[in-house]
Amino acid sequence: MTRPHADVTPNSWAFLSEPMIAPTGFREYDARWRYPQQINLPGVTALGLGLGTQMQRRGIRPAIAVGNDYRDYSLAIKQALVLGLVQAGITVHDIGPALSPMAYFSQFHLDLPAVAMVTASHNPNGWTGVKIGFDRPLTHGPDEMAELRDIVLGGAGEPRPGGGWAQVDGVRAAYIDDLVGDFRLSRPLRVVCATGNGTASAFAPEILARIGAEVIPLHCDLDYDFPNYNPNPEAMEMLHDMSAAVTASGADMALGFDGDGDRCGVVDDTGTEIFADKMGVILARDYARLHPGAKFVADVKSTGLFQSDPELRRLGATTEYWKTGHSHMKRRVQATGALAGFEKSGHYFLAPPVGRGYDCGMRVAVEICKLMDRHAHATLSGLCATLPRTWASPTMSPHCPDTQKYAVLDRLVQKLADLHAAGGTLGGRAISDLVTVNGARVMLDNGAWGLVRASSNTPNLVVVCESPDSEAELRAIFADLDAVIRTEPAVGAYDQSL
Repeated sequence: MTRPHADVTPNSWAFLSEPMIAPTGFREYDARWRYPQQINLPGVTALGLGLGTQMQRRGIRPAIAVGNDYRDYSLAIKQALVLGLVQAGITVHDIGPALSPMAYFSQFHLDLPAVAMVTASHNPNGWTGVKIGFDRPLTHGPDEMAELRDIVLGGAGEPRPGGGWAQVDGVRAAYIDDLVGDFRLSRPLRVVCATGNGTASAFAPEILARIGAEVIPLHCDLDYDFPNYNPNPEAMEMLHDMSAAVTASGADMALGFDGDGDRCGVVDDTGTEIFADKMGVILARDYARLHPGAKFVADVKSTGLFQSDPELRRLGATTEYWKTGHSHMKRRVQATGALAGFEKSGHYFLAPPVGRGYDCGMRVAVEICKLMDRHAHATLSGLCATLPRTWASPTMSPHCPDTQKYAVLDRLVQKLADLHAAGGTLGGRAISDLVTVNGARVMLDNGAWGLVRASSNTPNLVVVCESPDSEAELRAIFADLDAVIRTEPAVGAYDQSL
C-alpha cells in the first residue's frame, strides 16, 4: 500500500483513485476530517485497512461492529471504511444507521471485541469521522490514535484473507429495550424532546414515550440538512430554542441531544438552561444517597461544586477533576471505580449498576426522568435551586489553527504559571493553585476559577470561567484571562463570549 497523500486536487483522477488523508484528522480520542476537503473515499478505505491492521497486530479477534449516523454522506464513508476492514481480514458486523451509544451497546449485545462508529458527532455538516473502541466500554485514547495514525499515514496497512461483511438486524430494538427495561414513570411528566433533526430523532421520542412521559417533539423529523440548526445541546442556539418550547408548552423540562446521541442537554420547567456540570451535581447528589461513599469524576471544565457542595460532602461523596474528552473520562471512571463521570459538554459516563460506562445521551434522559420520579413533588428548577449559586460562562471557543493550538496552549500555560508564581490575580482574586492536567485551570482564593485548554476536535481553544460570588466577578475573571490569551496572535475570535 502507498502512503496516503496529505492533499489531492478535487475532481481529478487521483482524487478518485489515490488515498488522501490530512494528518490533523487524527486527534486525541477520535478521528475527524472535513469531507471531501481533508479526506476522500480511498483515504477512508486506507483508514479501514489501517484499523484492521491495528487489530491484527494487537491479536484482537478479527470482528468489529460498524455503524453510521444520519448524514447524507455517512453511508458512503462507512462503506469505504468497511472495504478497508475487510481487506485487512476483519469480519464486519454492520448494525446500520445508529447512535454512537447504540454502537457501543452493540459490542456488549453482539459480544464483539471492537467497534467503529462513523459520525461527525456534534460537528456541523461537512465533517466526518470515526469513533473507535477495542476494550469495551473504552474508546481509543491518544496512544491508540497515535498508533493508528502511524500505520495509516505510513502506508503500513497489511491486506489479509478471511475478511467478510454481514448485516446485523435488531440492534436498535435491543438497545431501546435495554434503556427502557421495566421502568415506567409513576408521576406525570411532560418533556420537550429536542433532536435538531439529527439521528436521535429515530430514538429519543420513542424511548421517552415508552417510559410514560408525555413527549412534546421539537425538530424530531429526521432531516440530514439540519434545516433549523446543527444538533448540539451545548450551543446556546439550541438551548434557547428548547427554553422557548418549555415556556410555550408548560413542560416539566426539555431534553436535547446532539448529532450522534452521546450527549444530553437540559432545560428546566422555568425555561432555564442547566449546564451539564450543574445537572451532574444534581444527579451526583441523588446517586450519593442511593450509593453511599460514591466516587465521581468531573472534567476540568466543570463546576467547582463537585468538590465544594455541602450536600455531596455530607454524603461522603468524592470527586476528582480529570482531562476533558470522552475517551479520557471513560478510562478514568473505569480506572478509579467511579459510579459516574460528568463532563460539561453534556457527556455523562454512568458506570454499573446504573449504566455500562460509556457516554449515552439516551441513558441520561432516562436517568433524569427516574430522578424526577424519585422526587415526586419536586420540580427540576426546585432541585437546581438547592445548589449553592455560582455564575458560570458558556464554553467559549476562540479560533486557533490545529497546527498551532498545542504550541499556543503550552505558552499560555507557562504564562499563567509565571503569573501564579509572581503572586498575580485574575478578576482581582489571588491565584491559589494551577491545575495543569488538561490545559490550565486557574484556581482562585474564593473557589472561582478560569480554564484555557485546546479543543481535541476542532481548531479552537476552549475557555470557561466560574465565580461563586457574582456575575461581575465572572466577567472580571474572563477579561483578565482573555488578556493573557490575547498575547498569542494565532488566537482568533470567539464563537460566543461573555
